[in-house]
Amino acid sequence: MDYFVNFPLWAALSAIGFAQVIKIPIRLVATREFKPGLAFSTGGMPSSHSAAVAALTTGVGIVEGTDSVMFAVSTVFSVIIMFDASGVRRQAGEQAIVINQLVKDFQYFREGAKDWNQKEENQKRKELKELLGHQPIEVFFGGLSGIAIAFFLYQFY
Repeated sequence: MDYFVNFPLWAALSAIGFAQVIKIPIRLVATREFKPGLAFSTGGMPSSHSAAVAALTTGVGIVEGTDSVMFAVSTVFSVIIMFDASGVRRQAGEQAIVINQLVKDFQYFREGAKDWNQKEENQKRKELKELLGHQPIEVFFGGLSGIAIAFFLYQFY
């Protein structure tokens, strides 16, 4: 299949782009914070991982049929990705929050004893990324937006 006319591929890539960009106005409305960097980060509402795999699976189902082997493979792949986004990656993010707090506490106590403030930034440890995974609702809306994008784009295919 030619990459430029591969509907499932373009549906998935479009869903990623949509999910990443829509995070900015969602954050703005929810918290009144304008953070354009969200378009290039992990985590948040909606899940771009879920949007991508849902759009891919929907695209495969439209093109190949829901009784095809490719649809079955794509569906299982999607379930694994969505489970990982809301499970393992979310737990890693929660652990990162605790570890970052421990590092901050340790640094506070260490400041009195050593020249921590005199060191260059590259000598200090960077904080772990805390926003890794997704709440189940973020995965749900990511999947829902992926399905909707695939059906919308198929009208122009």
